[in-house]
Amino acid sequence: MSALLRPFFVIFALGGFLAACAIDDPQNQFADLTYSHLGEIRLDVGDVRIEQAYIMPGKDPNVEHRFPVRPHDAATRWAQDRLEADGDRLVFRYIVREASVTETALATESGVRGLLTTDQSERYEARIVVDMQILDGRQVQATANAEARRSITVPEDISLKEREQVWYKLTEETMQDLNTQLEETVRSAFFPYIIL
Repeated sequence: MSALLRPFFVIFALGGFLAACAIDDPQNQFADLTYSHLGEIRLDVGDVRIEQAYIMPGKDPNVEHRFPVRPHDAATRWAQDRLEADGDRLVFRYIVREASVTETALATESGVRGLLTTDQSERYEARIVVDMQILDGRQVQATANAEARRSITVPEDISLKEREQVWYKLTEETMQDLNTQLEETVRSAFFPYIIL
């Protein structure tokens, strides 16, 4: 290799190494949210149908499409992990109706006072709604829904990495609330179809 090309090769190799480190950095990874450890809810139905009715807008003020774990994926995973068909007829429909997160800009101080303070600059509001039905053919035998809402604010000097951690925590905590709502709703509204 000529002496003229050597510096460019070193820079290229170093750039590739740094890019690989960024991809492999475990701090950039977020674990999937799973719910199988909470135990299955056995239903006297022949099939559990999980449907995704929510379509992400993919533009402001919605930001859920930027989340490391998207709320609609977490809500779908709950049903996959927890609902078990253990009968020979009927259908249990689990529909993710909404799984949105919106961003709202907050007022911040300007001027000298603004330089001396760190204000909360954005608020994120999460809302997950799930509809459920027991079907006998096309006839609805029972219906119920569950909903969870959470919000959180972030400071104006937050980094992208910190913001993603906040988003992940928001999804996780909203899903904890939804899990509580779903458990109570399924066990009460669909009690005749629960296998104990």
